[in-house]
Amino acid sequence: MPQIIDGKAVSAAIKEELKIKVEELKKQGISICLAVIQVGNDPASSVYVGNKKKACAYIGIDSLAYELPEETTQEELLRLVGELNEKEEVSGILVQLPLPAHIDEDAVIRAIDPKKDVDGFHPQSVGALCIGQHGFVSCTPAGIIQLLKRSGIEIAGKECVVVGRSNIVGKPMALLLLRENGTVTVAHSKTKDLKEVTRRADILVVAVGKPKMITREYVKDGAVVIDVGIHRNENNKLCGDVDFDSVAPVCSAITPVPGGVGPMTIAMLMHNCVEAGILR
Repeated sequence: MPQIIDGKAVSAAIKEELKIKVEELKKQGISICLAVIQVGNDPASSVYVGNKKKACAYIGIDSLAYELPEETTQEELLRLVGELNEKEEVSGILVQLPLPAHIDEDAVIRAIDPKKDVDGFHPQSVGALCIGQHGFVSCTPAGIIQLLKRSGIEIAGKECVVVGRSNIVGKPMALLLLRENGTVTVAHSKTKDLKEVTRRADILVVAVGKPKMITREYVKDGAVVIDVGIHRNENNKLCGDVDFDSVAPVCSAITPVPGGVGPMTIAMLMHNCVEAGILR
């Protein structure tokens, strides 16, 4: 049986560490505050925002919630972001994505002060990651690095393959693995002989957005498999981009869905918030 990488346990450990850190910062007169903006009432977004508020409350971070109607204009949203940039007590700003179609997400992301960009999406944050300077890192890839490290999985010198090239997961994931001295290949929808590429991987990170796409024949025996996807199957049960039942028997370690990568995203968001409060 492979090692099941427990994202819930690792996430809980990080939150406990952050809770102690926040208590120490409060004694020094430093408070942390996250402002969360949601436009419209997308059900999935509402769940995510609720989970973020709970995590803030648990760790001891103050949170401000701005729940704006679907018809909010881009100008109104940018004005609010500008006001929060100026608020001294606000450490981090998070605009929940996706935004309604009439709002330019890129313009909103660029409007956030990079010092408060706890999602790690601002071009300045991404650029800092590219050239090895300090900046906030996108929470899901940062969480995957923590999962690997805290599960005793060595990255340095390993053949790492990332399937997916999104700005939020695939690209920053590749850069983080490179920073940890992995040898990195990024595969995507136009990659030829994908199975041959993925079968080279000692560490395979899958973020393709297709349920159970990665099956046994994509995976080298003894590989570590990290599944970023989350979907509902025909029976309304959660599943990932990896066909867990066929892949698990041949790999050395694997993340389950749910309970693998998912919990790490919010844990790393909390980590970024605390960092933003310290740097403020």
